[in-house]
Amino acid sequence: MAAGYQNIYLNQGEDFVTQITLYDNNGVPYNLSGFTIASQAKTSYYAANASIVFSASVFSANSGVISLSANNAVTANVSARQKLVYDVYMTDNSGVKTRVLEGQVYVSPGVTIPSTSFGNQY
Repeated sequence: MAAGYQNIYLNQGEDFVTQITLYDNNGVPYNLSGFTIASQAKTSYYAANASIVFSASVFSANSGVISLSANNAVTANVSARQKLVYDVYMTDNSGVKTRVLEGQVYVSPGVTIPSTSFGNQY
């Protein structure tokens, strides 16, 4: 089974959350009851380390909806000068892993990266 393809767009330095419906090859949403979800983004398929490890979870099992998120501290450290690649794996209750989604992550650069302390601005 080929994985679906969908690009993700996020803003640098912003809390990111998206919900995505996963479909099988017949266009039917997966029933994700009993499944776990994992997702990462890297600078390339061959990069040793992930740029983003998404918090991934099943949002609505019967409708095949998952949630991917990353907090602002994570997105602030992602370079906006390059595209990332990502994928999503689901694991059933017997441990079988299936890649169900892949794509690119486009990061829109931020000018003001929020922080808890701006210090002296002058």
